[in-house]
Amino acid sequence: MYALARQLLFALPPEVAHDIALGGLDLAARLGLARLMPARVADPCSVLGLRFPNRVGLSAGLDKNADHLQGLAAAGFGFLELGTVTPRPQPGNDKPRLFRLPSHRALINRLGFNNNGVDHLVGRVQQTRGRLSTPLGVNIGKNRDTPLEQAADDYCRALNAVHGVADYITVNISSPNTPGLRSLQAGQELMRLLERLLAERDELLAHRDKPLPILVKIAPDLATEALAGLVDTLLECRVDGVIATNTTLSREGVEGARHAEESGGLSGAPLREPSTRVVADIRRRAGPGLPIIGVGGILSGDDALEKIEAGADLVQLYTGFIYRGPGLVREAACALRDHRRG
Repeated sequence: MYALARQLLFALPPEVAHDIALGGLDLAARLGLARLMPARVADPCSVLGLRFPNRVGLSAGLDKNADHLQGLAAAGFGFLELGTVTPRPQPGNDKPRLFRLPSHRALINRLGFNNNGVDHLVGRVQQTRGRLSTPLGVNIGKNRDTPLEQAADDYCRALNAVHGVADYITVNISSPNTPGLRSLQAGQELMRLLERLLAERDELLAHRDKPLPILVKIAPDLATEALAGLVDTLLECRVDGVIATNTTLSREGVEGARHAEESGGLSGAPLREPSTRVVADIRRRAGPGLPIIGVGGILSGDDALEKIEAGADLVQLYTGFIYRGPGLVREAACALRDHRRG
């Protein structure tokens, strides 16, 4: 069924198809048609001090504003990550800004943190939270017009706004579509940002009866030495976990394809090997104690298992979900469940 729906959706501009597809999931959930989708695979696990129904989550970017929670929860995910959300609403980059590379099962996006702001997201989650059993992460970023030297102010504002509705927080310092953002992944800038965020989080814990893990989402394009330094900083600051990886600026594997020269981050099948390599490098550097969520190029159950075998504790889908739909969620969750059972 999804293969037919995808044919129709792929005849439309990508952002139009995105809105229609998510609207369709919402409608199915409201009408009680979610039973037509694959049932959520039961493979409970504890990571980050949280309990997950299974180890396959939705990556940030698909539901930036928490407008589609019920529909996405019905797709079988073990957790959903919302955002990236910024303190103030912003329109993102000019359109067109999302491009399909179907022969490579890939996307290029330069969306630029388009979202309705934290207040909208919080309100939407509050309307829906009581009807969900799916853990929620919220991915936070800075507004485009906030100077880099004031980035920590934006991240702290977002943290304070969403902490009451989030099960975990992801700090996005790796999007290639906000100028200068990736410079926050290194050196004293990273150290200062994390120290301030973690101190702010610790104060907020006084008003919560459960943990609030903070994770950092990193790029796949870091040189070996830069990645080692980043991991050392994460460990020194005692960050709760890392998400590896965001989209890549590389065009390796898609050279010559239509839209391959568009600016933005590449995701999908060409990102599988680079992101898995980063997961493995982090695990070797950090040892067994740092939770890792592996994301990038997962289009099959074997791809999901590859991330786990490289050292990830959980995985996330985005582009694969667009190309394969809810069937991929079930396939990946079953592969991880069966592997754990031995």
